[in-house]
Amino acid sequence: MISLAGKAALITGGSRGIGAATVKLFAEAGADVVFSYYSNREAAAVEQEARKRGTRIESCKSDPGKMPDAKKLVEFARERLGRVDILVANAGIWNEREAPIEKLREEDWDEMVRVNLKGVYSVIHYAVPHMIEQQGGRIVAISSTAGQRGEAFHTHYAATKGAIISFVKGLSTELARHNILVNCVAPGWVDTDMSSPVLKTKRGAKAVTASIPLNRVANPSEIAGPILFAASDLATFVTGEVINVNGGSVLCG
Repeated sequence: MISLAGKAALITGGSRGIGAATVKLFAEAGADVVFSYYSNREAAAVEQEARKRGTRIESCKSDPGKMPDAKKLVEFARERLGRVDILVANAGIWNEREAPIEKLREEDWDEMVRVNLKGVYSVIHYAVPHMIEQQGGRIVAISSTAGQRGEAFHTHYAATKGAIISFVKGLSTELARHNILVNCVAPGWVDTDMSSPVLKTKRGAKAVTASIPLNRVANPSEIAGPILFAASDLATFVTGEVINVNGGSVLCG
């Protein structure tokens, strides 16, 4: 098992899906964790489960797409854990209904960019000064296969996820001199609440699995594993990389 013993981690969007699996896996690896949530419905259960591993687990209601919320979240993590060694920028949204470009509303575009892209920028913006002071840190941002190959009728989602990849590439060189490693994990289809509207239909599930060489979708823990790797001492010479976790559906770097 990879060890994060003695490390303090901040994970956004940690109450469900990939985020919840990452909170639990980090706790199992020995890390103290603060995670943000938008709805309290699932957060308490995740917190209770993760605490069984014996580490400190705290949750904080936050919308990282709002700068004041992001600032308070980072401050909360530092107050509760003493430092932030690892930041996983995971919180995000996806549009269930198809949105052809001629019908894509400005407010829907703006909200996707605010949550998916600004929400990554904001927490990194506030966490990095502390990592510089600590002379090191790990940042893992969550992108998507859509950020590499695009996604018709979900172009605003794909645009934000592609921008995250470019953001990570630039930050990795900018922050390398401070011993801050910045990487990206890009999942394909994952069995989460966000994708369930598609996967719960026979037609949707069939079309999705047909596009994946392994012929199935991932479960959240299969994405949490590579996130853990990127945050661990097994990845001390890895920065600026996109780790694809998609069952072979996007074979690119």
